[in-house]
Amino acid sequence: MILQGEKVILRALEPEDLDFLFTTENDVTFWEVSNTQTPFSRFILKKYIDNSHLDIYQVKQLRLIISEIDKKRAIGMVDIFDFNPQHKRAGVGILIHKKFQNSGFASEAVSLVVNYCFKILNLHQLFANITPDNPKSISLFTKQGFMKIGEKKDWLLVNGNFKDEIIFQLIND
Repeated sequence: MILQGEKVILRALEPEDLDFLFTTENDVTFWEVSNTQTPFSRFILKKYIDNSHLDIYQVKQLRLIISEIDKKRAIGMVDIFDFNPQHKRAGVGILIHKKFQNSGFASEAVSLVVNYCFKILNLHQLFANITPDNPKSISLFTKQGFMKIGEKKDWLLVNGNFKDEIIFQLIND
């Protein structure tokens, strides 16, 4: 399976993911990386799950749950966003719940999603936006072959302070 590795599987959202989504989406420590400013209700997240079957070509995004193969529990999410089939590119974002970080799950999940984007979606390039104060994400994406191509100065306002945002890109040759 193209979306299964040794440790994780990337799968579609399921109704039983509601509690995981509710907890994760409403954790304010994640809001900076998800550009979220307001909490999500269970009702809104249930509607989101109900509509998650819509085609990426229609909604221009796809969220996949990162699930441990052996325990079959949700440990994170990977997003394909700003999907542009005309120009064959998309953004990639990943979030691993705190208690599952530093276990190799993120590396395998990024590798799987890159493979999926290049082989199934037939994309030419992927990008990731990361703040300079997130060395784990920078390391994660550079180890997967993403290269720093630019930096947007004072791009994000976080807790009253502006932060830069680094753009990483991976081109499928």
